[in-house]
Amino acid sequence: MIKYKLNKNYENIKEFLLNIKNFFKQNSNTIHKARNELKVIEYKNVQTVVKAFKIPNIINQVVYAYFRDSKAKKSYENAVKLINLNINTPTPIGYIEFYQNFLFKESFFISEKLDYLFTIREPLRNMMLNDRELIIKRFVAFTYNLHKKGVYHKDYSAGNILVFKNKNDEYDFSVVDINRMEFKNIDLETGLDNFAKLWLDEDSLKLIATEYARLSQTNEKIAIDILKKCDKRLKDFVEFKRKIRGRKKYRCSSRNS
Repeated sequence: MIKYKLNKNYENIKEFLLNIKNFFKQNSNTIHKARNELKVIEYKNVQTVVKAFKIPNIINQVVYAYFRDSKAKKSYENAVKLINLNINTPTPIGYIEFYQNFLFKESFFISEKLDYLFTIREPLRNMMLNDRELIIKRFVAFTYNLHKKGVYHKDYSAGNILVFKNKNDEYDFSVVDINRMEFKNIDLETGLDNFAKLWLDEDSLKLIATEYARLSQTNEKIAIDILKKCDKRLKDFVEFKRKIRGRKKYRCSSRNS
């Protein structure tokens, strides 16, 4: 059994969606592979990015079959919501889910490929980049606009924010990896906390907090202090998890020796 949704503007590539498992298997143009895999695949002169989600464990195969929307479906629906809010994200083409023996198995999300300059990681890490401060300030304005519209990207990491030039030759931004999003009212601390996953250095942190304070008409020092707190909280948590994993590996190696 399959379930799918196809953007009405892409009816001419319905065959591509329905046979995506074969197209994906035959294509070798992988651009990212970790838990999930992304490939660039061209079909009928349409450049697409296809995201194949990892098959979940048996418990989640039941959960996604009966109780919760799949990541592929959420990616598509969130993309539609963002576009309706005039927020940049690659154009969604469709998603498809495959079931076997009444259990959820494979799923894919397909969007149009967006040509971009680099991710936001580049200006955050490269102090010598041309227009660095301008790009970061425009990025903060983009993020503030997301928050004003009630959009909270739960995976707002540097690799998920693409930088490109728009039709006015201005730096602009597009968000990807959008299956985990919330649509809600966003207060100052929640908004600033959204930047924490960018893993900021002190210079970038102050620049972002200062610009966000200006846009939100907030005291600059308060904004900097909030973002410093959020940044430290995340880094401390990641370091704690790293130490725990290290202890577990040590225990396992001790038992095996």
